Amino acid sequence: MTARKSSTKKNNAEINPQIKLKKIEKEVKQLKKELKEKNDKHLRVCADIQNYQKRMEKELQRNEDEIKKKYLSELIDINELLKKAYEDKNPKQGLKLILNNLEKFFEKEHIKYIDCLGKSFDHSLHHAVTIVEKNDCENDTIIEEIKKGYIIGESLLRPSQVIVAKKKENE
Repeated sequence: MTARKSSTKKNNAEINPQIKLKKIEKEVKQLKKELKEKNDKHLRVCADIQNYQKRMEKELQRNEDEIKKKYLSELIDINELLKKAYEDKNPKQGLKLILNNLEKFFEKEHIKYIDCLGKSFDHSLHHAVTIVEKNDCENDTIIEEIKKGYIIGESLLRPSQVIVAKKKENE
């Protein structure tokens, strides 16, 4: 009996490593399968992101093109009116029509003129071209507008270019 016990122990010892090896091989196979699935999922997500980026780029380009068409259409109308006014013997009426069209366009787009004459200089709305010393004005008062400034909505479109008064110092 002792011979059988020792041979059974020997067989179990030999079988156990083989069973362990098969178990480990099975686990490795399962882990490889999971890794492949996760890798495939990751690649699909990356592809989805790239497709989304391409769609957004196309949509942005389409939006830009629509905006360009809108403004270029307005400019074409103004260009045609300017040509008619140029060819007219009395262009004043044609120019008045053009100015009216531009004013309507500005109003529609919420573009407003910055009223600045006689007002205090504001560096966020105005660009001082020069400063002139004067006795009859307060410091930092705008006395002349070189180029009109405009606001679109709440944002500055173009600052007013102005001449600012500085009170003369008594000598």
